[in-house]
Amino acid sequence: MLSELPILPQTREFVARRQRMLIGDQWLESSSGETLDIRNPATGEILGQVPAATAEDVDRAVQAARQAFEDSAWSRMRPRDRQNLLWRLADLMERDARHLAELECLNNGKSAAVAQAMDVQLAVDFLRYMAGWATKIEGLSVEPSLPLMPDDQFHAYVRREPVGVVGAIVAWNFPLLLACWKLGPALATGCTVVLKPADETPLTALRLAELVLEAGYPAGVFNVVTGTGVRAGAALSAHPGVNKLTFTGSTEVGKLIGKAAMDNMTRVTLELGGKSPTIVLADADLQQAATGAAQAIFFNQGQVCCAGSRLYAHRKHFDNLVADIAGIANSMKLGNGLDPSVDMGPLISAKQQSRVAGYIDLGRQLGSTIVCGGEAFGPGYFVRPTVIADVDQKHRLVQEEIFGPVLVAMPFDDLDEVVRLANDNPYGLGASIWSNDLAAVHRLVPRIQSGSVWVNCHSALDPALPFGGYKMSGLGREMGAAAIEHYTELKSVLIRL
Repeated sequence: MLSELPILPQTREFVARRQRMLIGDQWLESSSGETLDIRNPATGEILGQVPAATAEDVDRAVQAARQAFEDSAWSRMRPRDRQNLLWRLADLMERDARHLAELECLNNGKSAAVAQAMDVQLAVDFLRYMAGWATKIEGLSVEPSLPLMPDDQFHAYVRREPVGVVGAIVAWNFPLLLACWKLGPALATGCTVVLKPADETPLTALRLAELVLEAGYPAGVFNVVTGTGVRAGAALSAHPGVNKLTFTGSTEVGKLIGKAAMDNMTRVTLELGGKSPTIVLADADLQQAATGAAQAIFFNQGQVCCAGSRLYAHRKHFDNLVADIAGIANSMKLGNGLDPSVDMGPLISAKQQSRVAGYIDLGRQLGSTIVCGGEAFGPGYFVRPTVIADVDQKHRLVQEEIFGPVLVAMPFDDLDEVVRLANDNPYGLGASIWSNDLAAVHRLVPRIQSGSVWVNCHSALDPALPFGGYKMSGLGREMGAAAIEHYTELKSVLIRL
């Protein structure tokens, strides 16, 4: 029970209260009065309810964001002031880091200690990085030619302006961090936001909304609507008053959002699924590679879009490396993320637990070797870290995103073969190479079809580095200077003197 858990009084009070959505400066119930149950994945117990937003609620939120963008003090705010507000928000998040981490743990299942050290800290760092961009958005002066008007003089320049109202829809695996990835560049550029958190994990988004107001943002700059994707998410995706959609989630849903956006010519960025290869070359430090490969797939219960879910190891080391990774997996302690001794928490839901277990059973049916793990158990939604060998490259286990702690392992003999295997997949979000042969690494990097390539590490993210994917892994980029481009429009101005 919640009353028995070692959490802050602030966290206990937040979870116990009646949750409402933020639209403008009002905390509101759903217009239908309907709610969604929010569960603790570690126990399966209901934590509380949040409003189930309707299309009418979404429309109200978009209108509030539109009014704030066009008519409020926000539209006239100077870059320095937008910068300072982002710094203020980051400071408030840092102040409440433990509280936010506990909410993330209760609602998502991940380790509270890891959430504080990684999710919250990365979100704070990212907001501070984006705060600096508020004062560095530049245009361009141009010397035009205009050959049909040779006797006239002109002054020409290009402005970069905020795109407008941003609809942001985020996944449940990193709820707070993903929300800040959308919020940071939107606020730095002067946009306004309507955020729709994942059905399963709205709590940190609602707490973030409180902090936005506490930081001093004008009403309507940030709005949060909670509810299902099929109703609230679809309404936001298709709303003609939204100028840009930014989505993180599955490729299947991303396609639907992209199609809805095109009906209104809404600008869109999509950060979607992945099936990232972990490539271990013959010269690699095997202890480092085993630890890194295990971390790449088992971190956050494998619920990471760029998780290293495909292992390609040089044949001469394959058996020993797989055995070492299995040893790490077998040593991991599973349990409630509020326990600091726990290495892995539960999956997000019973549905996800069943989905992951189904893939493992499929491997058994095909005669693949379950090297370790392979079990789902409760209470809560747990799956033991699993390594599967003797898998065909063309099989669903290798080609599809499982989104759980399941590693498929295959050997290779030379660089040309591993490039072919690594690229033989519909996704292209991330990849890692484990090697001390600098020449081999530099030969491999340009040939790997993925948005990020890490060397002797995996899923190492920095606010200054763009993040996004090739192929079915999405469109556009999060983070870095590239993010600013996605939240702005270019306007050419030509003045005849």
